[in-house]
Amino acid sequence: MKQNLSTPHFMAAEPFAHWRARTETTLDACLPDPAQAPRRLHAAMRHAATGGGKRIRPLLVYAAGHLFGVDDTQLDAPAAAVELVHAYSLVHDDLPAMDDDDLRRGQPTVHIAFDEATAILAGDALQTRAFEVLAESAAPDALRVAWLQTLARATGVAGMCGGQALDIDATGQQQDLAQLERMHALKTGALIRAAVRMGALAGTTDVATLSRLDTFAAALGLAFQVRDDILDIEADSAQLGKTAGKDVAQNKSTFPALLGMEGAKRRLAELSAQMHDALADEGEAAAALRALARLAVERSN
Repeated sequence: MKQNLSTPHFMAAEPFAHWRARTETTLDACLPDPAQAPRRLHAAMRHAATGGGKRIRPLLVYAAGHLFGVDDTQLDAPAAAVELVHAYSLVHDDLPAMDDDDLRRGQPTVHIAFDEATAILAGDALQTRAFEVLAESAAPDALRVAWLQTLARATGVAGMCGGQALDIDATGQQQDLAQLERMHALKTGALIRAAVRMGALAGTTDVATLSRLDTFAAALGLAFQVRDDILDIEADSAQLGKTAGKDVAQNKSTFPALLGMEGAKRRLAELSAQMHDALADEGEAAAALRALARLAVERSN
């Protein structure tokens, strides 16, 4: 029987359990103490960043570094930083001015648990803390600069913010497939590409190798979104940990809407093949990256 890689059994397997534990420990250490003022802001930051989640982006940092034999201790900072940025993006994405959602990871979103102003500040603080974590890491200067540049590009107008702007611009309209894929390459894919690149940069500066890994990560980011769109239709809110069916209710462009459900699943299979081909020459050291690629394609939440 084929294992469902989104189950806790997969996420608990080595080395993923080890890397997830490192991520949780690093996040706990770099987040502010909620017993100290401003308590409400500090509590909101922890609510956003430590409330569960698959930790896919940190796992990608560790898996990409593992490909080159990088010690986990050198990857803790970029793994935490990319998750802090992801957490900030979810806080802002859930706001009434954006997607207006009240459920995330099976718990109330930050603006529901606290208030809108606190949610905005929490998102801002999580983002800036991510760059502080990288700047204060013990990595060589050149590597820290490369990490900072990679993460900044992924989060700005050429990454998440630009993708979110395209998403807002498309409200009430139907995008074609090229427009939809470009939007998600920025909104979702940019941070996934950054996670893989940051892990890889700790072990190599070879342009050809980094390019192959970027091809892998680009396909992974898009596959993650296609699977999200499929699950938005096939799964329920309890299974997803967030509101199901919202894209359909808001008449958003999705892969099933443009391609049909079978067409969306074929596109997912194509992206799976692209990921496999991109790692074809990497050997057993890429086993963790391959497993995460399967998770993106086969997950159930």
